[in-house]
Amino acid sequence: MTEAAARPIETAAEGPDRAPSPVAGRGRRRLTDQLRAYAFLLGGLLCFALFSWYPAIRAVVIAFQKYTPGSAPEWVGTANFTRVLHDPEFGAAWRNTLLFTLFALLIGFAVPFVLALVLNELRHAKAFFRVVVYLPVMIPPVVSALLWKWFYDPGAGLANEALRLLHLPTSNWTNGADTALVSLVLVATWANMGGTVLIYLAALQGIPGELYEAAELDGAGLLQRIRHVTIPQTRFVVLMLMLLQIIATMQVFTEPFVITGGGPENATVTILYLIYKYAFLYNDFGGACALSVMLLVLLSAFSALYLRLTRTAGEDS
Repeated sequence: MTEAAARPIETAAEGPDRAPSPVAGRGRRRLTDQLRAYAFLLGGLLCFALFSWYPAIRAVVIAFQKYTPGSAPEWVGTANFTRVLHDPEFGAAWRNTLLFTLFALLIGFAVPFVLALVLNELRHAKAFFRVVVYLPVMIPPVVSALLWKWFYDPGAGLANEALRLLHLPTSNWTNGADTALVSLVLVATWANMGGTVLIYLAALQGIPGELYEAAELDGAGLLQRIRHVTIPQTRFVVLMLMLLQIIATMQVFTEPFVITGGGPENATVTILYLIYKYAFLYNDFGGACALSVMLLVLLSAFSALYLRLTRTAGEDS
């Protein structure tokens, strides 16, 4: 009886109609899903490699070559770096870039935070004012720069017209060497602060209300609540946005290119604008790439600092 009962079982197990294992089916589905996901990922990686990695690597190579389109490149070592360092515009470009970054931190870093505080306290028309604040971000950068170029026009520009109506002295704005750089900072602040304001606003709304209630019970005023509750609770977001703003403002190009053309008297020539001049005006791609490598090294240092702070904050949380 035991042998007879075992024989059908062996036949069923070894027959051609054996049902597939559920585990094997799940494994094939998982493999298919992974292959499909990697196929979609591969397209993005190829585009990123073609339009980001390859140009970056190619720029580093050209920085050590004498390169002219249509002719064979010639290795020159560090000659491009030496020539760029002795260019009188090199020092002016770095000075203007660092000053632009400093002014952008003083103006463009504080204004979005104050606007976020005001929007956070509104009780009516919140959505409307958020759209108004974010609207400049949706305008193409070149269009925004052209609007401000007309706004700053010393003759019929809206800025001087408003000053005349208020019986105040007019300004040269972007036509004056002393005011051109600050005028461009105002343009960049207006055009880019919308996203920063919304990030600050999200951070402010994440602060527990009990902290403000406890501060009020202790007799803290508005400024004291901002100092002892708001700033400590948003310090990580503030620090991250400050580092990102430094990286972004050191790559300013659109405003000097469209509004001032680097003038007057090289007062608004930035590093990226000088790279553009080397490549497309001087036809010196080796010098342009040498400048790009210098900027890359500096921005990589800021990026490394950003990643380190992000990792530290993640471990603390």
